Amino acid sequence: MATQTQTQRLGGLVPGDGPILPDVMRSELTKFRSVRSTYATLAAAFVAVAALGPVQCALYASKYPNVSPHDKAKFSPAPLSLNGIVLAQLAIGVLGVLLISSEYTTGLIRATLAAVPQRRTVLAAKAIVFTLATLTVSEIACFIAFFAGQAFLSHKHLETHIGDPGVLRAVIGGGLYLAVLGLLALGIGTAIRHSAGAIATLFGILFVLPGIVGALPQEWQNTISQYLPGNAGQQIFAVHIKQYTLQPWAGLGVFCIYAAIALAAGAVLLTRRDA
Repeated sequence: MATQTQTQRLGGLVPGDGPILPDVMRSELTKFRSVRSTYATLAAAFVAVAALGPVQCALYASKYPNVSPHDKAKFSPAPLSLNGIVLAQLAIGVLGVLLISSEYTTGLIRATLAAVPQRRTVLAAKAIVFTLATLTVSEIACFIAFFAGQAFLSHKHLETHIGDPGVLRAVIGGGLYLAVLGLLALGIGTAIRHSAGAIATLFGILFVLPGIVGALPQEWQNTISQYLPGNAGQQIFAVHIKQYTLQPWAGLGVFCIYAAIALAAGAVLLTRRDA
């Protein structure tokens, strides 16, 4: 009877136990809030998004009289105010990896899995807590960046408005991109377990892989580059869609598939390997 009960616990909920996931989420939230690196990385991401774009908008507005006609023709106000997302993804990626790899480093993962044998439930709880926190911080930062940046640009009458075509989707999309990026990082961290290796893998996918594809013949570049994780995901906060790129929501969908594959691989390895 004891063996049957243990087997049931490993595979799912035992009747009468009550909801497991909410309890595990509360536990993960406590761990998430108790680590100082959480606040440091989220604060770094917030400042990168909320400050960098508006600063660049202020600088552009100040030098606008000296900007060439060619550059003026290419100028797009909304993306400039969201430029900080590119820097913020570094902090979010590191946090997503450390969310689980740090537990392997300290040995806390053994206590976690001993308390909750349902390993996939642990990973799901981490993913939900992390997504909610990242999405909240990122969306607030994106809206601050947009309105602050457009305020600076308005001095030269260069601003755009939240209701203009594609603008609201781009601002919301910036937060969505960072949240999905965090899930991709969490999946890679779960699969690799070592912080340095997982972070190197994530940044290799985001920054090195596009450079490798850039060395291919032009026709291959046009076909492959649009499906790379970073290129596809970043379309969601692009206002003007360029040639040989995916549409915004299609790009986000492709990026979500990459994150889902990473999380699925991480879940399988988490279940099969010893802690």
